[in-house]
Amino acid sequence: MHIAIDARELCGRPTGVGRYLSHLLTAWGDMAETRGHRFTLYTPAPIDIQTVAPRARALDLVVQVIGGHPGAIWEQIRLASALRRDRPDVLFAPAYTSPLRCGVPTVLTVHDISFEAHPEWYRWREGTRLRWLTRRAARAARLVLTDSEFSKRELVERMGISANAIRVIRLGVSEPRPSTVRPFDRLGVVPSAVEGGEPQGRPKPSRGTTAPDAGPSTTPGARASQAEREPLVLFVGSLFNRRRLPDLLSAFRDLTRTHPGARLEIVGEDRTYPHQDLAALAVRLGIPERVSLRSYVSDEELVRLYERASVFGFLSEYEGFGLTPLEALAAGVPIVVLDTAVARELYGDAAVYVGRGDVGGTAAALAQLISDADARRRRLDRAAVVLRGFSWSEAARQTLEALEAAHSPKPPSGLPHQAS
Repeated sequence: MHIAIDARELCGRPTGVGRYLSHLLTAWGDMAETRGHRFTLYTPAPIDIQTVAPRARALDLVVQVIGGHPGAIWEQIRLASALRRDRPDVLFAPAYTSPLRCGVPTVLTVHDISFEAHPEWYRWREGTRLRWLTRRAARAARLVLTDSEFSKRELVERMGISANAIRVIRLGVSEPRPSTVRPFDRLGVVPSAVEGGEPQGRPKPSRGTTAPDAGPSTTPGARASQAEREPLVLFVGSLFNRRRLPDLLSAFRDLTRTHPGARLEIVGEDRTYPHQDLAALAVRLGIPERVSLRSYVSDEELVRLYERASVFGFLSEYEGFGLTPLEALAAGVPIVVLDTAVARELYGDAAVYVGRGDVGGTAAALAQLISDADARRRRLDRAAVVLRGFSWSEAARQTLEALEAAHSPKPPSGLPHQAS
């Protein structure tokens, strides 16, 4: 089978969807099931496959550079034209949208639909484009993949996609390791990868995950003793309004009243819309010297942050998956998250849950996990069980099965996609 892949997200420094694709390619390189399949990666610019997915070289794989700017025009004209010319058996589109007229059965991944559920988080032009293209691409696809049962329900209820045409494939989780961590921005939204950010384009995962081949250890955070942890609160991921970082800052301010040595590290590119000036807020709250805001850190520094932190704060009210809290658990950092359906689905009883807007409750939860080693240990013991449900090898196997099903002469059950 000849598998075509929209690989534009691998160009430059892979983030979000690019990292998702690199994990799958690397895992496919280790799988006997991929022998006999041929892969063509279509990109607007050259990529170094050895860097983005080293073991993918074991595949029968070529990179075809078709030039252009990696946006909607590239997708709908240049990529579509190349697909009509090359006539692959199936197209894998890993990031929300795909060519609407290419004559190739398509498997499309839609990580979440925050642009549909919360249009107020997007500029009018970008939100309109995302909603229009994603809806039509999902209805035209042979199969739609998504990362959680929550996102599947959203696709059915908000976009009218048949439940039988959607497959839930959980992402894998890796423990951060030096020289393998790659920055990434939320596996969540952005169908046009042009700007590499959510409000500007296609959805993306957060930053701070690890090498595609790495898996979480059976004992989270085995490399760093809990006794060595600092009173450090950590957030890693793109800065979006839905992640309620002003609430995290306010809770941290309350925390410093009982833990004067505490610090807050926020790592991620600012993609807030409407814009939130978090540095100015830290000044107004009287804690600027205790808060660090960085859009990017090196692999080694990110690993050190995970090793030093006592607690990870993630107050997102809408995610398709929410990967960085799982990576924090894999690194031995207990998590405080907003109580949402997708959080309950993914983190189970390994997380401490707080209510939307409950600054006092959040401060108390952070304080407990910083000062109470037994509370941290209990959460991490539960995390060891939770993390077993997330495997990049399994995600790659299920994704390959979806591609094979889309190529089958007998279309997958559930089509057509529109719900009755």
